[in-house]
Amino acid sequence: MFKKIWPLSLILSLRFLGLFIVLPVLSIYALDMKDSTPLLVGIIVGGYALTQAIFQFPFGYMSDKIGRKVTLFIGLTIFLVGSLVCATSDNIYILILGRFLQGAGAIGSVIPAMISDMVEEEIRGKAMAMMGGFIALSFAAAMMLGPVLSASYGMEFLFYLTAIFAAISIVVLFTKVATPPKIIVHFHEKSSTSDILKDTNLLTMIIINAMQKGLMTIAFVLIPIILTSSVADGGFAWEKSELYMAYAPAMLLGLIAMGPAAVFGEKKNIPKQIFLISIVLFIIAFALMGFASNSTLFVLGVISFFVAFNMMEPLVQSMISKFAKVHQKGAALGLSNSIAYFTTFLGAMGAGFMLDIGSRDMLIYVVLALSVLWLFWTLRLSNPKKYSHLYIHLDNVDMEKLKVLEHDSIAQWYINDTENLAVIKYEKDAIKEEELISKVEKS
Repeated sequence: MFKKIWPLSLILSLRFLGLFIVLPVLSIYALDMKDSTPLLVGIIVGGYALTQAIFQFPFGYMSDKIGRKVTLFIGLTIFLVGSLVCATSDNIYILILGRFLQGAGAIGSVIPAMISDMVEEEIRGKAMAMMGGFIALSFAAAMMLGPVLSASYGMEFLFYLTAIFAAISIVVLFTKVATPPKIIVHFHEKSSTSDILKDTNLLTMIIINAMQKGLMTIAFVLIPIILTSSVADGGFAWEKSELYMAYAPAMLLGLIAMGPAAVFGEKKNIPKQIFLISIVLFIIAFALMGFASNSTLFVLGVISFFVAFNMMEPLVQSMISKFAKVHQKGAALGLSNSIAYFTTFLGAMGAGFMLDIGSRDMLIYVVLALSVLWLFWTLRLSNPKKYSHLYIHLDNVDMEKLKVLEHDSIAQWYINDTENLAVIKYEKDAIKEEELISKVEKS
């Protein structure tokens, strides 16, 4: 599995590293530009996410029509161009354009769909968790490198570095990524986007993904501005070069928390409990960042935020892939990521707008109210059932029997056309493998 997954996870993590590495300092960098306002700063921080949300479905559709690799190449090229526009921008509006272009290369759902094509159903959750782990590591590296590199070499250097990451990803794409198999899905029920939203678990996971990403950009508007603002303006008067002192311990503890969260969430099959703990930590984080009277308490809030974010990250995509049926996975991941990217943009823009017209207190009260509602909604989530998979060569399958296969313990079946296999997903404790084989094998 690792051989199949690591090149795609590397591409996705390099792309996110490029997007994340500017976040710790982007708001204060943009605030110093001519004609800047907190609202425009919010658009710059979250602007990439708006175009991500807009282009998620077109890129997903394009990957189905012209192939995953070609689609990834187009997306990475657009991302590279956007990074260069950001690096060479000399005013805030060109920087906004560059951020929009960075997001327009919307490959965020193409890679999970490709991973889903390439690995077996029973290890797909582990593959998605591995992908989430790569993203979380990129997040950690970005938080520690961004403040240090920008202080030493300037903000432009970070955007040039992002363009280099995109170029490396293109090389990896054509030298290390295998061609995925063709999957033909057959199932005894039809599905649509409304089916995804009617599923309580999938809807809850979509909300979890959306809230996590929205709170991320709110935090990245808030943290650097408050830490570097003067005491008279309600800040703590830190230098830009000192921001790493808040981000480094937060990311270190976040990384430490990520491992146990992934283990308990995946192996112990208690993701619901992990998500609930994370949401409580988000609430504590924003309460501390909003009302802290000294920088020590504020940094404790930053630490709580990063621990919560990293506990969730390895599990989100994995749980969506587990709750969705095979023929829903691409749509479920695409819909979830589109909504998450929209809330990423909305979080940053909303934070900038509230800071522009109101106060930090107003922003914090709104965040806390939404987070409490989120906590209660997440109580509806169920931990996923454990399924087994039966693989039968098509030469041994009676297709007429397979087409009418029905049983309360059978979740679905589909055909892997490339490997010439019929795959049946079922509850092992409720039906024996021998009984299942007898239902579909040739007489």
